Amino acid sequence: MSQVLDQPATSTTTPDLDFGFSKPRAETRIVVAMSGGVDSSVAAALVAAAGYETIGITLQLYDHGAAVERKGACCAGQDIHDARNVSDALGIPHYVLDYESKFRQSVMDDFADAYLRGETPIPCVRCNQTVKFRDLLATARDLGADALVTGHYVQRIEGAAGPELHAAVDPSRDQSYFLFATTPEQLDFLRFPLGGLPKTETRALAEHFGLPVAAKPDSQDICFVPNGSYAQVVEKLRPGAIEPGDIVDRNGTVLGQHKGIIHFTIGQRRGLNLGNTDGKGEPLYVVRLDAAAKQVIVGPRSALGRRYVHISELNWLGDAPLGTQPIRAAVKLRSTMAAIAATLTGDGQGGAHVVLDEPEYGLSPGQACVAYLDARVLGGGWITATADEPPA
Repeated sequence: MSQVLDQPATSTTTPDLDFGFSKPRAETRIVVAMSGGVDSSVAAALVAAAGYETIGITLQLYDHGAAVERKGACCAGQDIHDARNVSDALGIPHYVLDYESKFRQSVMDDFADAYLRGETPIPCVRCNQTVKFRDLLATARDLGADALVTGHYVQRIEGAAGPELHAAVDPSRDQSYFLFATTPEQLDFLRFPLGGLPKTETRALAEHFGLPVAAKPDSQDICFVPNGSYAQVVEKLRPGAIEPGDIVDRNGTVLGQHKGIIHFTIGQRRGLNLGNTDGKGEPLYVVRLDAAAKQVIVGPRSALGRRYVHISELNWLGDAPLGTQPIRAAVKLRSTMAAIAATLTGDGQGGAHVVLDEPEYGLSPGQACVAYLDARVLGGGWITATADEPPA
């Protein structure tokens, strides 16, 4: 079962979590993934306050000595200290697991290689898909846990066919897009206490519990790119792999040069250094990246429109598998966009074809396409190709 909030949370009222286990709460072991931030700290506090046997685990994803002073990097340095201090305040055991090698292989290397292929990756999804919901979840099971709790803003709701993944009540905090790769088996073991709360209530609960991180700001950047320089990270991970090339128009005419395709994403306008327009009064945008030819292809905004999307590594959470019969749904192709109407069809090879009702602009391979039915996450996959016309 999903958690039940018996009464609304205020600065003096604590929601009671009922995870639906038949045995007494004191005999129900819950592992909480603690990043050192406010959200996971409040999740741990709620679990402990509900009377469950609570164990906090923090993943060290970077070299500890190099990361202590780094601000805004989760799961390293100060955040590990913060998670330990919160655990001490709650009176729960806390362990730090060295996942640096796992994180490097599963997330950082994938991030660098994707950029070199001309894609725009989402490392937060890969981290949830691999390090957190595969490796950490396995560790929680090894510890004899009955469930793994995280501070994600998403809801787990018991449906007729089993647990369902739903968007958070607070749309401004919803993280369901980043959790589309959660499998049914993982969802059965996971719990998300914050999915029914707005962020303001989470902050109020942090103060109510007297947590030392109550006033800590949220992290804004990708955890291992705290200064926002993706190219710098790729250069460090793949020295010598970045090569210059040509900036060309859609006819192949060379308009200028670039220092590496990793500096560009589809839909980008700034940084081309070609002037503001194509000579006909239309602004120029990056419309395609050709990694093999080391080319950045530019064109007008109209050239960015796409109605046809193919996705791979489909993870489907609907009650029935996605087959060759089209279904209607709403899809998100970026985390910040509103869901738009589309038709989805399975491709018979572990992926799906997506046809948008209206063109969407600036879609890039490496991003995710996530399907919804109202607030329920039906599933999603990784964008591998887009087109403005139906594929042949």
